[in-house]
Amino acid sequence: MEAFLAEVCSPDWNERQDQGRPWSEAIAEAIERHPSQEANIRAFYDRWEEMMPGANNDVVDILRELGQRHLRLLALTNWSTETFPIAQARFDFLNWFEGIVVSGLEGLVKPQAEIFELTIQRFGLSPRSTLFIDDSLRNVEAARRVGLNAIHFVGVDDLRARLREAGLDLS
Repeated sequence: MEAFLAEVCSPDWNERQDQGRPWSEAIAEAIERHPSQEANIRAFYDRWEEMMPGANNDVVDILRELGQRHLRLLALTNWSTETFPIAQARFDFLNWFEGIVVSGLEGLVKPQAEIFELTIQRFGLSPRSTLFIDDSLRNVEAARRVGLNAIHFVGVDDLRARLREAGLDLS
């Protein structure tokens, strides 16, 4: 499995879907490179929902608490336009956001500065008063370069502490 995810359906290959490449094109390209892996390549898309882990309920609780404070909740995600609806149907908390910027729809991905700038413009954000949270350090660093306050998510307890430091003392 590790070799398959590193060499056949690699992070770079998957990122191209996050940038808007259709899955049909991605599957055809991967099969051409690795014909012996055709069944697994097709399963990678056909069984996408089964591969998606469950929600981190502790993080969802934090999101709920932030929403109860009537803060604007926005999301910026690297996700394919074809698979994001699967996540939306499965995870009700995705409906709590005022707006979601999905990379596959925009043809841009984090950590590109342009996707952060698009989000800032689309929602009329003031970068200095906007807090961006991400589990990828490269995305956090990119957000900081465009002027956003950013927290690198490394765990729930740390996130609560960092939110407290930002003036958001949650229960």
